[in-house]
Amino acid sequence: MGLRLKIGVTITVTATLAAVVTASQVPVLLTNRERDVQLERLLYAARVTAQQGRPAQGLEVDPSDLPGPLRAKVAGGHRATYVQSTDHGDVIWAAEGSDHGTVLALRAPSNGLSGEVERVMWQSGTVGTGVATVIGLGLATRFARRLRQSARSAEQIADGDLTARLPETGRDEITTLTHAVNAMADALAARLQAEREVTANIAHELRTPVAGLIAAAALLPEGRAEDMVKERAWRLRDLMEDVLEVARLDSGTEAAESRWVELSALARRVVRAAAEGRPATAGSAPDVRVDVVSDGTVETDPRRVERVLTNLVTNALRHGAEPVLVEVDGPTVRVRDHGAGFPEHLLAQGPQRFRTGAEGTGLGLGLTIAAGQAALLGAHLTFANPDDGGAQATLTLPVTPETGR
Repeated sequence: MGLRLKIGVTITVTATLAAVVTASQVPVLLTNRERDVQLERLLYAARVTAQQGRPAQGLEVDPSDLPGPLRAKVAGGHRATYVQSTDHGDVIWAAEGSDHGTVLALRAPSNGLSGEVERVMWQSGTVGTGVATVIGLGLATRFARRLRQSARSAEQIADGDLTARLPETGRDEITTLTHAVNAMADALAARLQAEREVTANIAHELRTPVAGLIAAAALLPEGRAEDMVKERAWRLRDLMEDVLEVARLDSGTEAAESRWVELSALARRVVRAAAEGRPATAGSAPDVRVDVVSDGTVETDPRRVERVLTNLVTNALRHGAEPVLVEVDGPTVRVRDHGAGFPEHLLAQGPQRFRTGAEGTGLGLGLTIAAGQAALLGAHLTFANPDDGGAQATLTLPVTPETGR
């Protein structure tokens, strides 16, 4: 049950209970008031009768039609009142016993206000309940709309849009809550921006010493020590470039430069570079293949597409198992390996920097960069584990009217 319905039901039930209680109790109060008045008239009439020696003020002595319950009450030594219902309306009786053993009674018709007031109260209660329900639903709808807007803005913030803010309207508790959430989003955005700047600055400052390290490694004499130093220096350089690329993607200043390219040729170039750049295992080159289902020409940024495919192929070789198959099918490219598959958190939440699979190798920047570059291209990048094993990443480039010409 939604908040709007809950508030409406609560107001309706409360108004109904108030109407029922009021309509049922007011006639009772009026009747009790009439009985009290009749009892006072009985006492006055009894005093006047005692003074004059004969019944006065409408007082009756031992009336034959005295209601039985009232007669029994008086016989017990009590002064009492009784409401008798007749065909002509209610009659209010008041009676008491005298010193001579007789019953002194006084009767008077009810003024009829209780029945009329009861009808008016029920009608007013019904109308009031309807009005309260309409007003309550209106207020609840307004509150629910504000909460839905706040929830949508909060979801945007949770999805990474730190520019989204909740609307601050009014002076109630909802406004206080939205103000607190907006302040939290401002603080979070400022902190993330500071961290990005620090990370980018550190990577930028490392460029010069890393370049010097690579140059110095080239002067080392050939041997195992040289290979180890070069491999570590190149890995440090690649990591530094990845961090700088992530910082550029986060800044939102990158823009794609589109032109027409043949996707199959681009895929073959990526596979060739990946195979040449990875050390051979047991004296053989990595098993990476290209399968062209249907070729075509697409309008896109070839440098960024090449970067995405390179990261996907490198990730498959590093974390998956050979053979690695790159399948080109029109504007779609699938990169499939035959390893253990993507971890569950990646399938559920997508690539996350500084978080990798169970082996804990790497920093998770490769797939993060691939996802960022795909988003910049307007492409769709998905990850899945096929039923027959392995991991598959699918890059679908946007289709233009002349794609595949």
